[in-house]
Amino acid sequence: MSRPSSHDKGLHQGVIFALLAAALFGASTPFAKSLVGQVAPVALAGMLYMGSGLGLLGFYLVRSFLRRGGSTDDAGLTGRDWPWLGGATMAGGVAGPVLLLIGLTTTPASSAALLLNIEGVLTSMLAWFVFKENFDRRIFIGMLLIVAAGVLLSWQQSAATGLPWGALAIVGACLCWAIDNNLTRKVSASDAVQIACMKGLVAGSVNLGIAAAVGTTWPTWTTVLAAGVTGLCGYGLSLVMFVLALRHLGTARTGAYFSAAPFVGAAISLAMLGERPDAAFWVAATLMGAGIWLHLTESHEHEHQHEAMDHNHAHHHDAHHQHQHDFEWDGTEPHTHPHHHERLRHAHKHYPDIHHQHEH
Repeated sequence: MSRPSSHDKGLHQGVIFALLAAALFGASTPFAKSLVGQVAPVALAGMLYMGSGLGLLGFYLVRSFLRRGGSTDDAGLTGRDWPWLGGATMAGGVAGPVLLLIGLTTTPASSAALLLNIEGVLTSMLAWFVFKENFDRRIFIGMLLIVAAGVLLSWQQSAATGLPWGALAIVGACLCWAIDNNLTRKVSASDAVQIACMKGLVAGSVNLGIAAAVGTTWPTWTTVLAAGVTGLCGYGLSLVMFVLALRHLGTARTGAYFSAAPFVGAAISLAMLGERPDAAFWVAATLMGAGIWLHLTESHEHEHQHEAMDHNHAHHHDAHHQHQHDFEWDGTEPHTHPHHHERLRHAHKHYPDIHHQHEH
């Protein structure tokens, strides 16, 4: 008996995961801003990601120990996943954070937080035009509103300081993360903790190695600890939530929900750093809010066909998972094992998740 309602549950879980990812990452921006003056950008990027990687590694090892001999909730990374993960790590884990922290040296944290909405736009554009995810007019208009808000903030900085190098660096960071998001989508069916842990350890090691090679002066241990905790929450746990959202919503939709992150960062920046935004900031915030609303209220439903496929991920036996087992199953769900999907044609509300990569 199929249970299509479990698919709707997956959509709702995806939205929750995406918003949690947004809140965690958005909150990290003002805390990272407070550390910029104490640590060189490359070194700080390394500390943020190493804190993420080490924290998640500890969780991963404890979880593995507690599950010894038991079932796992997620499939581990395979050989074909590593090229995608490697590209995502270099773009989003090495280049992106450095560009962001360079941008933060000359850009107010509240404006920088709103500029980070450009990540969602660039993520969607790559997903639509390179990776061929579906989009409609409503989503496109929302994207234009978010772009307009980013341009307004950049223009405001240009009028005050000349060419807005800080804003351009932050936009560059957003492009790196957009590439990262689309490449990570390719491995989102695998263990989210393992993915985020590996990205943190590799990106942290590379950035710290670069910092050591150029003779960076290292801060106090309290600063290192603060950076590590900020990285674990804003980069590590946020990325775990983001990967889980990718699994349910696809890249462009997850990026749209993630656009809520800068508003969290902006609110904390105003309260924590005492910044006083002008009218342009509030106009930009309104434009971005309207754009995000259009994304969040989108609905997509039509008859579509699933082609036969084989893959491995945590799943329930819902309308999309009506397969037999070649092992003794105790009925526990979700459970993880390699499984086969027969060709299926039906209609229901859906996003371009790991099961809905069809043409329109």
